This record gives sequence, C-alpha cells and structure tokens, in this order.
Amino acid sequence: MKDFEEVTAFLGDWGCFQKVVLFLLLSSTIPNGLGFVSVVFISAVPKHQCKIPEVNLTQNWLSVIIPVKVVNGKQELSSCSRYNLDVIRNLSAEGLLPGIDVNVTDLEEESCLDGWIYSKEIYQSTIVSEFDLVCDDEWKQPLSPTVYFLGVLMGSFFAGQLADRYGRKPVFFTTMAVQTVFTVVLIFSPSWIVFAIMFFISGMGQMANYVAAFVLGTEILSGKIRILFSTLGVALGYTIGSLLVPLIAYFLRDWKKVFLATSLPALIYILLWWFIPESPRWLVSQGRLEEAEAIIRKAAKMNKVEAPEDIFAGYNAKSKGEAQPNALDLILNKKMRPITPILCLLWFTVLTAYYGLTLNSGNLTADPYLSTFISVAVELPAYVCVWLVTQKLPRRPSLICMILLGGLSLFFTQLVPETLPELAIALEMLGKYGFTSGATLLFPYTAEIYPTVIRSTAAGTCSIFPRIGTCIAPFLFQTRPNLKYLPHVLLGTLSLVCAFITVFLPETFGKPLPETIEDMSKNVNQYSLTLTVCH
Repeated sequence: MKDFEEVTAFLGDWGCFQKVVLFLLLSSTIPNGLGFVSVVFISAVPKHQCKIPEVNLTQNWLSVIIPVKVVNGKQELSSCSRYNLDVIRNLSAEGLLPGIDVNVTDLEEESCLDGWIYSKEIYQSTIVSEFDLVCDDEWKQPLSPTVYFLGVLMGSFFAGQLADRYGRKPVFFTTMAVQTVFTVVLIFSPSWIVFAIMFFISGMGQMANYVAAFVLGTEILSGKIRILFSTLGVALGYTIGSLLVPLIAYFLRDWKKVFLATSLPALIYILLWWFIPESPRWLVSQGRLEEAEAIIRKAAKMNKVEAPEDIFAGYNAKSKGEAQPNALDLILNKKMRPITPILCLLWFTVLTAYYGLTLNSGNLTADPYLSTFISVAVELPAYVCVWLVTQKLPRRPSLICMILLGGLSLFFTQLVPETLPELAIALEMLGKYGFTSGATLLFPYTAEIYPTVIRSTAAGTCSIFPRIGTCIAPFLFQTRPNLKYLPHVLLGTLSLVCAFITVFLPETFGKPLPETIEDMSKNVNQYSLTLTVCH
C-alpha cells in the first residue's frame, strides 16, 4: 500500500502551489508575534506615587509629603503612601518647617486616598495606569497576562481537537477572527474585570490559530520544504511580528493604540479563506477522497504537472465509520502512553523558559523598547540554526544539546557579579537562544512523532502544558527583588531533567509522516528494538 506522500509525489516539493501555501501561512503567524509581545508593553508598570490634591501647602511641605523608602538597597519615593494630608496641612498653616521644626519621619502615613500620578517618561498609558493596578491591587498586574495565557491554554486544547474533528482550515480562520475581534473590543473595557474577560477570550484565539497554521502547513508541504516551513517559516513570521512590537510601542506609547495597531492587520488574513486550502492529508484520513482529490488536482494545475487518472489507486483510505481518536488516546493507547508525558514535560519546560524570558525582557535594561527588541532579535539566528540542523542531524540529540545550552546558561547567570550586568544579560540571551532553538525544534518533532488522525490534538494537548507555565511566569519573575535567581534555578534544573528524559523519545529523522497509529507504532517499535540492542 502507498502512503500519502508517495501518492502525491507527482506534485513535486516546490511548485507554485507550495510557494503560495508557504508564503500565506508564514505571513499568517505575524499577528501571533504582534499579539504576544504586546503584552510586555501594555502591562508594564510606570513609576508612580500618590496624587496630592490642590491644597494650600508651602513648597517646603510639598517636597517632603511623599515618604522615602529603601527598595533593593536604594532610596526611592514611596509608591503607595504619603504623610497624613490633614496633619501636613495644619503644620504648613502654622508656618512650621519640615526637618527644622518637625521631624518628618515621625509623622503618620496614609495610603493614596486620592489616587496616583504616573510617570509618562516611558509610557503614556498602560493597563496599570488605566485601572490603577498598583499597591493594594498590584496583584492584578501579573494576573493580567496570566488571564491571557489561561485563554491561550484553553484555546490550544480545544482548537486541537476541533481541528482533528472538523478540519484545520475552519479552526484556523475562526480562531484568528476571535483573536482580532476581542482584542479590538477590550480597549473599550470600563473596568479591569471586563478587560480580563475580553483578554481571556482573545488569548483563546492566539495560539489556536498558530497551531492550526503549523499543522496545516506541515501536512500540505513535503520533504525539505516541510522542514523549512516548520522550523524557519512559521517562526520567521512570528518573529517579524514580535520585532515590530517594540517599534510600534515606542512611537505610540499608549496601550489602546498599541492594541489597535497590533490587532487590526489580522483582519486582512480573513480574506485568505479563498486561497488557503484544507489539508488533503486530513481529508483523506477522514475518508473524504473526492474533496482531497479536487485540491490535489488544483495543485497539479498550479504546478503545471499532470495528475494521474486515479490519484488514490493503491491507497488504503480510512472509512468514514472508523472511530476518531481523541485526547484520551494520547495516554490510553499503549504506543503513545510512554511518549506523551515526556513531550508534555519538554513543552512545559522549554516554552515556559522561552515565554518567561521574553516577558521579562522589558526589565533587562533601563530602555524596555531596546531590551525587548534585542531579546526578540536573538531568536532569528536560533531559527536559522534549527533549520540547518533539522536537514542534516537527528532530532533527539539536537534537542538535548539545545535544552542543555538554555539550562546551563541560566545556571551560570547566578555566578556573575553585580558589577558585570552586561555579562549577566549576555548569558540570559544565550539561554533565550537555547530555549528558542529547543521550542522551534519541538514543533516539527512532535508533528513527526504523532500520526495524521491525532496530530492536531497532540500538538494542542502538548501546548497546554507550557501555557500552565506561562501563567505562572509573571508571578515567578516577580520574586526577583527578594529571590533574584529563583526563576533561573527552577528553569535550569527542569532543563537538565528534560535533557535526560529526551533520550527515551523515538527518532523521526528521515522517516515519512505517520498516517495512522499503526504507522507510529512502527517507529516506536524500531526505537525500542534499538534501545534493547544497545543495552
């Protein structure tokens, strides 16, 4: 029996059809990069202090009404308190001078009863200044991106199963529309609660359409072009979007304008419904041979090659009545059971580190726009490296080396003295390079391990676990003022564990994509036999 790639080999790997699909799907990931990195700027915390209403105070008292606090060994004006305004007003009316007639530090303090004023030196406005997410409500600031990534988590899980059941194309376009519409709607939020709900729904579309586009391209393209798309292609589109965000945020500096500028371009991609086809491989796996044949014949016409009279002669297609695998089969099926937990832990560790370091990039230097741009730019050589590696080297040892590079770089960051901040940033960027490479390789590796009938579900399910880590990441990096290296230690330790367990995954280099669970079993059995012989 022929497999799908043998049946469609007459199309070639790099005709007009493949070029159109590659370009359109690559460009469709640009809004994903725009959406994710914009979180860094819209949730940033500007410098702030208590607002002082217009009262009859002398300049001497106005200059000392905000207490001085010691933060990280440095003296700073308090962000959440002021001296009691009524007391200060009385002392000022009596003509007493602070520091001469009155010891200011002995005065009673109170909270910011009249609100806050926010510095506009770096940001004109963020959701923090819009909804006053400071002091007693400062927990809402890290919770905001967490809510977003909870939406990403839910979208990853359900979109994967929906794509395996109803098709890659409808899920791809539906989730893109959800992401765009709700991102625009949330800028009109009257309160933080409404904003959080809209942000959650927007997040559901964020990764869901990225995974759908990735699976769609992986199944339509073949050979070296599939490797190009799954490593460099989708990642390049995502990075182009990410690199644009610091530039957009620098010139706009207002969270509502940033959201509009990063979300509205996605509306253009809705028009691509008539140009991006459904996955013929998925249609065949569902027994819908006529629809798959129509797409393949159209592709043959675009590539100017002649299609066989009976394209699927000798192909064993799935019957329509055959049961459709679901997410539970990833654990219940004895062939997938040992693989799925390993991949889930790998996805959790590698992508949590990647997203955590990206979200923290705005805090690396005094200029958040420049540091975020550098952090994203580091990803470009990582993508090129993975593309070259996947063409010549096996997946498993390559992934191990990338994870070790990321983990060890974070461990060594702890050893850098505070007098060498540039070296600490360089090591953190080297860690980002390693985790970016590992995350990029994980996408095609996972797609190559699982069969067509459950590939999208597997990719969606595995991507749930890094979303859990990403939800934790904003709170994890908030521990740095007290436990500076805790994030580095945790992520570095998990990386070493993941590097070890990766040896138990099957090798997929040079093998065709499995169509059925039986095809996947052959790869697993071959690897099990290799392990037995080695031992």
